[in-house]
Amino acid sequence: MSFEITEVADGRIIEVDLTGKLTKEAYEQFVPLTEQRIKQFGKVRFLVLMHDFHGWEAGALWEDIKFDVKHFRDIERLAIVGESKWEKGMSVFCKPFTTATVRYFDHTQIDEARKWISEDS
Repeated sequence: MSFEITEVADGRIIEVDLTGKLTKEAYEQFVPLTEQRIKQFGKVRFLVLMHDFHGWEAGALWEDIKFDVKHFRDIERLAIVGESKWEKGMSVFCKPFTTATVRYFDHTQIDEARKWISEDS
């Protein structure tokens, strides 16, 4: 599992780069940073880059659901970039947990995803 967080636009946009299977330990790094940015900006945007992604470990999935329920209205946009096999599943999975506008981009469309995530509404 590889997990990297990059802040863009002074922290209002958070890029998360995932490879492998998401672990609970990764969530323990991700949540405090994200909650700090939500407190600072009110709403945040995520760009999630998935490379050879294999889903969540059970503990990470539970942390993800708890985070999503708590921050249902705090996520303004969510761009998911990855292999096309994840598109339908990720879009369906994310929808009940957020009021964010969710868009999926193929891994070849990273520039389009970055442009969309940073556009003014």
